Amino acid sequence: MKVVIGALLPLALVVTISPLNILPAILLLFSARPLAGATRFLVGFVLGVGGVLGALVVLAGAADLSAGSGHGRWGGVLKLVLGAYLLMAAVRKFRGRPRFGEQASMPTWMDGLADATPAKAFGAGVALGAVNPKNIVMAVAAAATIASGGLPTGQAIAAMAVYVIIAALGVAAPILVTLVLGDRAPGVLNSWSEWLRQNNATVMSVLFTVFGVVLIGQGIGGL
Repeated sequence: MKVVIGALLPLALVVTISPLNILPAILLLFSARPLAGATRFLVGFVLGVGGVLGALVVLAGAADLSAGSGHGRWGGVLKLVLGAYLLMAAVRKFRGRPRFGEQASMPTWMDGLADATPAKAFGAGVALGAVNPKNIVMAVAAAATIASGGLPTGQAIAAMAVYVIIAALGVAAPILVTLVLGDRAPGVLNSWSEWLRQNNATVMSVLFTVFGVVLIGQGIGGL
C-alpha cells in the first residue's frame, strides 16, 4: 500500500496546486457569505474528485490491471499515454502564457462566483472537481495506480481517501487562511489571487512537465 500511496501523491499534488482549482475558493471568500460559500465549494469539490476517482477505480478493477493478470501492462501503457499528453499540454500552456505587461485572462464562469449562493458554490465545486480535464487526467492515472497495486478493498478505499484529501488541500488553503488570519486575510488572499491569475499558465506548464515525466517513468516501470 505504501508504494501505491507514494505513486498517488504526485498525481494529487497536480490537482491541489492547480490555480484554477484554488481561485474559485478565493473568489467565494469575497462574497456576501464567504465561509459558507467557500466551505460548500470545498465539500462539492471533494465529492466531485472522489466520485470520479471511485468510478474510475471500479472500471479499472473490472479490467483487472493488477501485476499478476494478463492485462497488467495496460496500466503502464495508460500512464505512458497520459504522461505524453501532459508534456504536450505543458507546451501549449507555456506558449499561451501572458507576455510581459499582458493581463492574464481567466474562464468567464468565474465572474459570477462573487455573487454565488452557497448552493451554487456547492454545485460549482462538484462540477469543477468532476469535469475539469486536468482533474480527470490525474484521476485516470490514480485509478490505474490503485488498480495495478492489487490492493484489498479496504486498502484501496484508504488510498483513494489519501488522494482526495491531498487533492483538496489547495482549495482548503484559502479557507484556513481566512480562519487563522481574520481581518488580515483579504490582503493575503488578494495577493494570492493576482499571482495565481497572472502565473497560471507558467505554473501549470511546469507541473505538467514534471508530472508528465513522472507518469512516463511509472509507465515504463509498469511494462
